[in-house]
Amino acid sequence: MADTALPTALNLPMVDPLPAPTQKYFDVCQDKLGMIPNVLRAYAFDIEKLDAFTGMYNNLMLAPSGLSKLEREMIAVVVSSINKCFYCLVAHGAAVRAMSGDPKLGEALVMNYRVADLDARQRAMLDFAAQMTTASATIEEQDRDALRQVGFTDQDIWDIANVAGFFNMTNRVASATAMQPNDDYHAQAR
Repeated sequence: MADTALPTALNLPMVDPLPAPTQKYFDVCQDKLGMIPNVLRAYAFDIEKLDAFTGMYNNLMLAPSGLSKLEREMIAVVVSSINKCFYCLVAHGAAVRAMSGDPKLGEALVMNYRVADLDARQRAMLDFAAQMTTASATIEEQDRDALRQVGFTDQDIWDIANVAGFFNMTNRVASATAMQPNDDYHAQAR
């Protein structure tokens, strides 16, 4: 049964009926995830905004990259932890648990990534994402060099910065609108 509650505190109902391409995308989500993520439902009051959001998300999180999909999800969780974004911590914490097969990793990243069992590459990547989230103006060449020293290319650094930047934006929108995570995320990959 489709969720009919609004996904945010704002009264912005989804376009009804959805355009055919949007409905197809939602059907794919329902089939693959067992739900339509509330973030998509939140944007569906304006199809152009939804398309812009999904285009950027899909490019950053799913397109080929020197970063694995898990690494990108790890960045999403660390940024969301610093920003205390309930929606993204629940949704992307579930993704980290599922992709890594390690519920402890997902929980550690949600609480404090510094206690997680990470290799040097992951630690440097998450340190950079955290610095970008808390003090992006302080980033200097030595910070980018720290990433290069553990094997990241300049394109990888671009991807780290863009994933962290995207989640800093979405965290703020989700928090400002009281976006609620789908209940299904809470029990996933435990």
